Amino acid sequence: MPTPPSPRPETAGPVRPELDILTTPVAWSDEEGAIVGCNPAFSRWLGVGARRLMGWPLAGLDGGEGRLADAMGRLDATDAPLRVRRVRLRYADGEECFADVWLSRRDDAGWLLEAHPVDEFPGDDPALLLPSALSASLKGLAHELRNPLAGLKGAAQLLARRLDADTHGDSPELVAMIGSEVERLTALVDRLLTPAPPRPHAPLNIHAVLERVLRLAESDAGWAVRLVRDYDPSLPEFAGDADRLMQSVWNLVRNAIEAGAANVTLRTRAEHAVRIADAVHPIALRLEIIDDGRGVPEELTERLFLPLVSGRAEGSGLGLALAQQVAREHRGSLAYRSRPGHTVFTLLLPMHVEDPLE
Repeated sequence: MPTPPSPRPETAGPVRPELDILTTPVAWSDEEGAIVGCNPAFSRWLGVGARRLMGWPLAGLDGGEGRLADAMGRLDATDAPLRVRRVRLRYADGEECFADVWLSRRDDAGWLLEAHPVDEFPGDDPALLLPSALSASLKGLAHELRNPLAGLKGAAQLLARRLDADTHGDSPELVAMIGSEVERLTALVDRLLTPAPPRPHAPLNIHAVLERVLRLAESDAGWAVRLVRDYDPSLPEFAGDADRLMQSVWNLVRNAIEAGAANVTLRTRAEHAVRIADAVHPIALRLEIIDDGRGVPEELTERLFLPLVSGRAEGSGLGLALAQQVAREHRGSLAYRSRPGHTVFTLLLPMHVEDPLE
């Protein structure tokens, strides 16, 4: 694709506050087809700053067969909006996004493009794949997170050097936890920016994973939530990714806290002859996260594990989708039952299987 032109601030279109609040990606061009504005959702979707898009040809966003340019050429000012299905969009050589596009003409003879993101592989289970548009947005966010993470890491290292374990109680432990969490977040950011093959699974103690989660929960909720351990100490180690499992369980515990739970219980048990999907496993870990919060809203029960579905206005809608993805990475399953005052998320993981990544 061509090199992006220099931004042209003088051609920027009027501010469109009514479009800025939309979550649907929207961009508009002048009569020559050069982008003169877009809403924040559009720039986040493509993973590029809005300023860099200014002056870029709207038709140049088509990373496929030129269908966008063809549609723009066929659209008259008097025509109704034209729909172009499954257009492959991208900025320069960046992340590709797939969308159903609606094109219409503006009063000033320019074009308005409204994009409705779709999955690259429409036949796949939407709970298994995040939409490619969301992937692009996450990559943009990941890039911005690198600097503050580096600052946090440096501050934690400096603080650790100033502390003395004999005179500061549990302060060194808390500093070590900050450092550990910064390292984990940095690894997640790097994974988003430069995807790599999944790490081989290694033997892990599930209770060590859960203790890390509970330490975070104690720091997050303080005394407002009672955290209960109900562990089966006879459970053996099994192969898995400790960091991914920790993130999955932490998402579930944090959801319980944010749902107003006063009590959260982590219960582990061994279960024999368990059917997960189409396979029967001799033994599996049954991990239950039990809380007495408000429960799952009835209107979300059919789509709770889909990306961007949240029962809270400020929620991202990613936690449960990622938790289910982690379960499936381990050949397991995640399910729930809920009513006000009693919600149980159940994670089933086979304990004696070959490494699925081998």
